[in-house]
Amino acid sequence: QVQVVESGGGLVQPGGSLRLSCAASGSIFSIYTMGWYRQAPGKQRDLVARIFSRGITNYADSVKGRFTISRDNAKNTVYLQMNSLKPEDTAVYYCYADIQTGTLARRDYWGQGTQVTVSS
Repeated sequence: QVQVVESGGGLVQPGGSLRLSCAASGSIFSIYTMGWYRQAPGKQRDLVARIFSRGITNYADSVKGRFTISRDNAKNTVYLQMNSLKPEDTAVYYCYADIQTGTLARRDYWGQGTQVTVSS
């Protein structure tokens, strides 16, 4: 069984920073892409950033230059450093990981979500 658990959300003032973490654990054979989506109230869930197993990254245009995604393969963990936060970044942030398990089955696993609120 595989679990994906996020941490690091909270309340921050505009212009501030937060760092999200997401760790995968369980019967893991290999992890491919890891990334972050976010969903604001009344809106669809959108991709924020993703990082492929060899380190190539993609970002949504709205966060380029402000957010940085990274991963520690030894810890099965992905991070999202968020700087210069804006009120429009307020959302629930969801981590996902494309995981091949010990049975060699492969699919996306999702975390439970962590709230990020940017407000003065």
